[in-house]
Amino acid sequence: MNRFFFSSWGRDPDKTGPWEEKGLLFPARFDDDREIRAFMGWQGIICRDPSVNMVDMCREYIKRAQQESCGQCTPCRMGTRILGDILERICQGRGTGADLPALKSLARQIADASRCDIGQTAPIPLLHALRHFRDQFEKAVREAAPIPRGTYLFKVTAPCTSACPSHLDIPGYVEAVAQGRYEAALKIIRQDCCLPGVVGRVCVRPCEANCRRGLADEPIAVKTLKRFVADYELDHGKRPLFPEIARKKQRIAIVGAGPAGLACAYYLGLRGYPTTIYEALSEPGGMAAVGIPDYRLPRHILRHEAHLVERLGCEIRYGIQVGKDISMDQILETGAAAIFLASGAHQALRMRCQGEDAGYEGFMTGVVFLREAAFGRRPLSGEKMVVIGGGNVAIDCVRTAVRLGFAEAVLVYRRTEAEMPADPEEIRDAKDEKVAFHFLTQPIKILAKKGKVTGLECLRMVLGEPDASGRRRPVPVEGSNFVIQTDAVVPAIGQACDLSYIPPESGIPLTRWKTVAADPVTFQVDGRPIFAGGDCFYGPLTLIAAIASGKNAARFMAKYLEKGKCLPEERDVMEGLIQKIGVYDPQEAPPIIGGRARIHPKTLDPEMRTASFDEVERGFCAAEALQEASRCLRCSRLALAAL
Repeated sequence: MNRFFFSSWGRDPDKTGPWEEKGLLFPARFDDDREIRAFMGWQGIICRDPSVNMVDMCREYIKRAQQESCGQCTPCRMGTRILGDILERICQGRGTGADLPALKSLARQIADASRCDIGQTAPIPLLHALRHFRDQFEKAVREAAPIPRGTYLFKVTAPCTSACPSHLDIPGYVEAVAQGRYEAALKIIRQDCCLPGVVGRVCVRPCEANCRRGLADEPIAVKTLKRFVADYELDHGKRPLFPEIARKKQRIAIVGAGPAGLACAYYLGLRGYPTTIYEALSEPGGMAAVGIPDYRLPRHILRHEAHLVERLGCEIRYGIQVGKDISMDQILETGAAAIFLASGAHQALRMRCQGEDAGYEGFMTGVVFLREAAFGRRPLSGEKMVVIGGGNVAIDCVRTAVRLGFAEAVLVYRRTEAEMPADPEEIRDAKDEKVAFHFLTQPIKILAKKGKVTGLECLRMVLGEPDASGRRRPVPVEGSNFVIQTDAVVPAIGQACDLSYIPPESGIPLTRWKTVAADPVTFQVDGRPIFAGGDCFYGPLTLIAAIASGKNAARFMAKYLEKGKCLPEERDVMEGLIQKIGVYDPQEAPPIIGGRARIHPKTLDPEMRTASFDEVERGFCAAEALQEASRCLRCSRLALAAL
């Protein structure tokens, strides 16, 4: 790596000076063959190679800014064009002494007067360059020699987009909603998320946690806006128009019709590849279908969006368990050109509590309990149920218990509410539905009489020092034993994948976490026509991460089948670079004065909602969607890297 390192990063170039590489997360290389010579972005410049011509790099950056300008305000639309003309003139050897002060003055005006962040941030690296690399600009004007164009990679991102595992163009579709262009918004969403109605209901919203609007008042309701446009299409009987695609002869097999498998089939279908999904359940969705109750995710939404996947050339074979009804070898013998492993996390983790293996009546894991309830059964009897855990599955279990007629539903968690990994909105809804919470409580023994659960012996806990997860470790209080009387105990402390369908002789490597070992970018296993994504690759993660893995695996599977190998593309390298630099700054001063509160969708009254599995959240009407979308600050960011 070149010893030279220059970095000037911050909104105000006059208050930002160069600093050393120490502590700055900036990789040295794109890949084995190419170094990252310089980076230009929304807050300045990072440079490793002193031979990089900053005048030319600014020319390219401003040219890209002009191309990305939405044109809705004059400073950005016209200003970036003028900046580009001046920089082009200088690079052609026709610059004058008046050009440099003109560049500085105009850049400041554009940054101060533009409405969105493209106009507000695009001039910043130019201002940094004019200050810290002024000698290059003066030399270009003085020598009047043409400057050759360099080689660059470019990417548009945003704090919300970068945080989303599938990197949806969130500013793009939110703006389309604000303009009333709902079909255009849905088209943007489907470029990176083929299950908008599903994700618009149950996403854990990393985008909203990285929304700059939240620095002033509240984040944009990104998830609910996604649901709105998906529901609009369905409610108005519209059918998405898919392009006419020449069908390829090679068929791809997929194990599991969960979000990862459906996404892989969808994006392969858009490339012309027919797919066959082998699904053990009797309907699509995997854990999304049998692990998320209907009051959060109505089954007809999943079925509808799975049907759209089938329209693209996917055949879903239900009731077929790979490893039992058909082997991996048999799948390959049917003529599959490649296989995508996308099995879900249908196994429950042990909680290491005395009595959990005794086979007591009234004991059932959360995964099985939710699956049974999903098929319309009341799998446990009694008046009181205790659920153990602090995640969304545990919350789903207690809320389902209420709907199944348990007079009392109790959640036991060994830390405090502040440490619960469950969605805060789900915790709030559970409280509204009269679920009781026992925090700082550790189960140690399941009590039973004549083979039937009668209670749960627990210990009180206190929080000690943080553990590997970053949360404070619960420490038992000696002698604090107490008993919770109950008719049923349901542990929901975590899940795992059953990979027994993968025979040892297949040579498919597994990690120590019992997940498939595949390339983290291409999702390919050992250079073979086998790929993996979703829970069986990540372990239990998020639905949007599963969709992202299926989408990207489809891209690399097509590459493999068409070119014989698959390597990360430039967009993947740029995305990795941006992730390391970081887009969202929680310490940033609010970009606006707050005061326009977020619109929250209406919900069923708690007393009404617990009487059935009807959907609790109602979504937005058109007026609410337009109003909420108009709160977006349109925080797009432009990134340019010199090779």
